[in-house]
Amino acid sequence: MATAELLGELAAQYQRHAGIEVQAEAGGGLLVLQRIQSGQAADVVVLAANVIDKLLAEGRLLPGSRLDLVRSGIAVAVRAGAAKPSIADEAAVCQAVLAARSLSFSTGPSGVYLEKLFERWGILQQIRARIVVPPPGVPVGSLLAAGTVELGFQQRSELQSLAGIEILGALPPSIQLITVFSGGVSAQSADPDAARALLQFLASPAVAPIKRRFGMDSA
Repeated sequence: MATAELLGELAAQYQRHAGIEVQAEAGGGLLVLQRIQSGQAADVVVLAANVIDKLLAEGRLLPGSRLDLVRSGIAVAVRAGAAKPSIADEAAVCQAVLAARSLSFSTGPSGVYLEKLFERWGILQQIRARIVVPPPGVPVGSLLAAGTVELGFQQRSELQSLAGIEILGALPPSIQLITVFSGGVSAQSADPDAARALLQFLASPAVAPIKRRFGMDSA
Protein backbone atom coordinates (compact mmCIF):
# COMPACT_ATOMS: atom_id res chain seq x y z
CA MET A 1 0.00 0.00 0.00
CA ALA A 2 3.00 2.33 0.40
CA THR A 3 3.12 2.89 -3.35
CA ALA A 4 -0.64 2.85 -4.03
CA GLU A 5 -1.25 6.58 -4.55
CA LEU A 6 2.06 7.08 -6.34
CA LEU A 7 1.41 4.27 -8.81
CA GLY A 8 -2.07 5.59 -9.49
CA GLU A 9 -0.60 8.99 -10.38
CA LEU A 10 2.21 7.49 -12.49
CA ALA A 11 -0.23 5.24 -14.33
CA ALA A 12 -2.26 8.31 -15.31
CA GLN A 13 0.93 10.12 -16.36
CA TYR A 14 2.04 7.18 -18.52
CA GLN A 15 -1.36 6.96 -20.13
CA ARG A 16 -1.06 10.59 -21.19
CA HIS A 17 2.59 10.12 -22.18
CA ALA A 18 2.29 6.90 -24.20
CA GLY A 19 -1.39 6.78 -25.05
CA ILE A 20 -1.65 3.31 -23.49
CA GLU A 21 -4.30 2.58 -20.89
CA VAL A 22 -2.84 1.43 -17.58
CA GLN A 23 -4.99 -0.01 -14.81
CA ALA A 24 -3.27 0.24 -11.43
CA GLU A 25 -4.70 -1.89 -8.64
CA ALA A 26 -3.33 -1.76 -5.08
CA GLY A 27 -3.51 -4.14 -2.15
CA GLY A 28 -1.59 -5.17 0.94
CA GLY A 29 1.81 -6.65 0.08
CA LEU A 30 0.97 -10.12 1.37
CA LEU A 31 -2.32 -10.14 -0.55
CA VAL A 32 -0.62 -9.08 -3.79
CA LEU A 33 2.05 -11.75 -3.32
CA GLN A 34 -0.59 -14.43 -2.81
CA ARG A 35 -2.56 -13.31 -5.85
CA ILE A 36 0.49 -13.50 -8.10
CA GLN A 37 1.51 -16.86 -6.63
CA SER A 38 -2.00 -18.18 -7.30
CA GLY A 39 -1.55 -17.38 -10.99
CA GLN A 40 -3.57 -14.18 -11.32
CA ALA A 41 -2.76 -12.43 -14.58
CA ALA A 42 -0.88 -9.13 -14.50
CA ASP A 43 1.65 -7.26 -16.59
CA VAL A 44 3.75 -5.43 -13.98
CA VAL A 45 4.08 -6.24 -10.29
CA VAL A 46 5.41 -3.71 -7.74
CA LEU A 47 6.36 -4.92 -4.25
CA ALA A 48 9.20 -4.66 -1.75
CA ALA A 49 12.46 -5.66 -3.44
CA ASN A 50 12.91 -8.85 -1.44
CA VAL A 51 9.40 -10.02 -2.42
CA ILE A 52 10.08 -9.26 -6.09
CA ASP A 53 13.23 -11.40 -5.77
CA LYS A 54 11.12 -14.20 -4.29
CA LEU A 55 8.70 -14.06 -7.23
CA LEU A 56 11.64 -14.06 -9.65
CA ALA A 57 13.06 -17.15 -7.97
CA GLU A 58 9.66 -18.84 -8.26
CA GLY A 59 9.45 -18.05 -11.98
CA ARG A 60 6.43 -15.78 -11.49
CA LEU A 61 8.30 -12.84 -13.04
CA LEU A 62 10.46 -12.72 -16.15
CA PRO A 63 14.21 -13.13 -15.47
CA GLY A 64 16.13 -9.86 -15.55
CA SER A 65 12.98 -7.72 -15.43
CA ARG A 66 13.46 -6.28 -11.91
CA LEU A 67 13.81 -2.51 -11.73
CA ASP A 68 14.16 -0.63 -8.44
CA LEU A 69 11.65 2.23 -8.35
CA VAL A 70 11.53 4.04 -5.00
CA ARG A 71 13.09 4.21 -1.55
CA SER A 72 10.70 4.69 1.34
CA GLY A 73 11.34 5.37 5.03
CA ILE A 74 9.31 4.88 8.20
CA ALA A 75 7.61 7.86 9.82
CA VAL A 76 5.95 8.27 13.22
CA ALA A 77 2.54 9.86 13.76
CA VAL A 78 -0.07 10.66 16.39
CA ARG A 79 -3.71 11.72 16.28
CA ALA A 80 -4.18 15.39 15.37
CA GLY A 81 -4.18 17.51 18.51
CA ALA A 82 -2.64 14.81 20.68
CA ALA A 83 0.53 15.24 22.71
CA LYS A 84 3.64 15.01 20.54
CA PRO A 85 6.41 12.93 22.10
CA SER A 86 10.00 13.55 21.07
CA ILE A 87 11.50 11.23 18.46
CA ALA A 88 14.77 13.15 18.27
CA ASP A 89 16.96 10.09 18.77
CA GLU A 90 16.81 6.36 19.46
CA ALA A 91 16.40 6.80 23.22
CA ALA A 92 13.52 9.25 22.71
CA VAL A 93 11.70 6.87 20.36
CA CYS A 94 12.11 4.04 22.85
CA GLN A 95 10.67 6.24 25.61
CA ALA A 96 7.75 7.27 23.39
CA VAL A 97 6.96 3.62 22.68
CA LEU A 98 7.11 2.72 26.38
CA ALA A 99 4.88 5.68 27.30
CA ALA A 100 2.22 4.99 24.67
CA ARG A 101 -0.89 3.22 25.94
CA SER A 102 -1.32 1.70 22.47
CA LEU A 103 0.68 1.67 19.26
CA SER A 104 0.38 0.31 15.76
CA PHE A 105 2.49 -0.70 12.80
CA SER A 106 1.72 -2.55 9.58
CA THR A 107 2.22 -6.16 8.55
CA GLY A 108 4.71 -5.12 5.86
CA PRO A 109 8.51 -4.80 5.96
CA SER A 110 8.38 -1.92 8.44
CA GLY A 111 6.32 -3.96 10.91
CA VAL A 112 8.71 -6.91 10.78
CA TYR A 113 11.60 -4.54 11.35
CA LEU A 114 9.94 -2.72 14.27
CA GLU A 115 9.20 -5.96 16.12
CA LYS A 116 12.87 -6.88 15.86
CA LEU A 117 13.88 -3.37 16.98
CA PHE A 118 11.63 -3.55 20.06
CA GLU A 119 13.01 -7.00 20.79
CA ARG A 120 16.57 -5.65 20.57
CA TRP A 121 15.61 -2.91 23.02
CA GLY A 122 14.30 -5.60 25.37
CA ILE A 123 10.77 -4.14 25.53
CA LEU A 124 8.79 -6.30 23.09
CA GLN A 125 7.19 -8.55 25.71
CA GLN A 126 6.42 -5.54 27.90
CA ILE A 127 4.49 -3.73 25.15
CA ARG A 128 3.16 -6.64 23.09
CA ALA A 129 -0.36 -6.42 24.55
CA ARG A 130 -0.52 -2.75 23.54
CA ILE A 131 0.35 -3.37 19.88
CA VAL A 132 -2.56 -3.18 17.42
CA VAL A 133 -1.72 -4.56 13.97
CA PRO A 134 -4.25 -3.51 11.32
CA PRO A 135 -5.44 -5.98 8.68
CA PRO A 136 -3.46 -5.88 5.40
CA GLY A 137 -4.48 -2.84 3.37
CA VAL A 138 -5.80 -0.87 6.36
CA PRO A 139 -3.58 2.17 7.05
CA VAL A 140 -2.16 2.70 10.52
CA GLY A 141 -3.19 6.35 10.20
CA SER A 142 -6.86 5.42 10.18
CA LEU A 143 -6.43 3.81 13.63
CA LEU A 144 -4.71 6.97 14.85
CA ALA A 145 -7.42 9.25 13.47
CA ALA A 146 -10.12 7.14 15.11
CA GLY A 147 -8.36 7.25 18.47
CA THR A 148 -7.88 3.48 18.50
CA VAL A 149 -4.12 3.85 19.03
CA GLU A 150 -1.88 6.64 20.35
CA LEU A 151 1.32 6.12 18.38
CA GLY A 152 1.71 4.88 14.82
CA PHE A 153 4.59 3.77 12.61
CA GLN A 154 4.28 3.36 8.85
CA GLN A 155 5.80 4.37 5.53
CA ARG A 156 5.52 8.16 5.24
CA SER A 157 3.73 7.83 1.91
CA GLU A 158 0.89 5.96 3.65
CA LEU A 159 0.56 8.54 6.43
CA GLN A 160 0.93 11.89 4.72
CA SER A 161 -2.37 11.96 2.82
CA LEU A 162 -4.59 10.97 5.76
CA ALA A 163 -6.71 13.50 7.65
CA GLY A 164 -6.91 13.55 11.41
CA ILE A 165 -3.29 12.71 12.15
CA GLU A 166 -0.01 14.57 12.59
CA ILE A 167 3.33 13.21 11.42
CA LEU A 168 6.04 13.75 14.02
CA GLY A 169 8.80 13.01 11.52
CA ALA A 170 10.94 10.18 10.24
CA LEU A 171 12.63 7.67 12.50
CA PRO A 172 16.12 8.88 13.46
CA PRO A 173 18.86 7.73 11.03
CA SER A 174 20.37 5.30 13.55
CA ILE A 175 17.16 3.20 13.57
CA GLN A 176 15.62 4.10 10.23
CA LEU A 177 14.75 1.35 7.75
CA ILE A 178 14.67 2.26 4.09
CA THR A 179 12.54 -0.12 2.04
CA VAL A 180 13.22 -0.37 -1.69
CA PHE A 181 10.14 -1.05 -3.78
CA SER A 182 10.83 -2.68 -7.12
CA GLY A 183 8.87 -3.72 -10.17
CA GLY A 184 9.03 -6.79 -12.36
CA VAL A 185 7.32 -8.06 -15.49
CA SER A 186 4.88 -10.88 -14.81
CA ALA A 187 5.51 -14.17 -16.56
CA GLN A 188 1.77 -14.05 -17.36
CA SER A 189 2.01 -10.74 -19.24
CA ALA A 190 0.39 -10.83 -22.65
CA ASP A 191 2.74 -8.06 -23.85
CA PRO A 192 6.11 -8.18 -22.02
CA ASP A 193 7.62 -5.45 -24.20
CA ALA A 194 4.85 -3.01 -23.28
CA ALA A 195 5.24 -4.00 -19.62
CA ARG A 196 9.00 -3.35 -19.77
CA ALA A 197 8.35 0.06 -21.34
CA LEU A 198 6.01 0.96 -18.49
CA LEU A 199 8.61 -0.15 -15.92
CA GLN A 200 11.25 1.99 -17.61
CA PHE A 201 8.94 4.98 -17.29
CA LEU A 202 8.29 4.24 -13.61
CA ALA A 203 12.05 4.18 -13.00
CA SER A 204 12.92 7.21 -15.13
CA PRO A 205 14.45 10.41 -13.67
CA ALA A 206 11.59 12.40 -15.21
CA VAL A 207 9.15 11.18 -12.56
CA ALA A 208 11.44 11.75 -9.55
CA PRO A 209 9.59 14.97 -8.51
CA ILE A 210 6.30 13.04 -8.40
CA LYS A 211 7.89 10.40 -6.16
CA ARG A 212 9.12 13.09 -3.77
CA ARG A 213 5.64 14.62 -3.66
CA PHE A 214 4.34 11.28 -2.44
CA GLY A 215 6.97 11.00 0.30
CA MET A 216 9.48 8.76 -1.47
CA ASP A 217 12.81 9.06 -3.26
CA SER A 218 13.94 7.48 -6.49
CA ALA A 219 15.82 4.24 -6.02
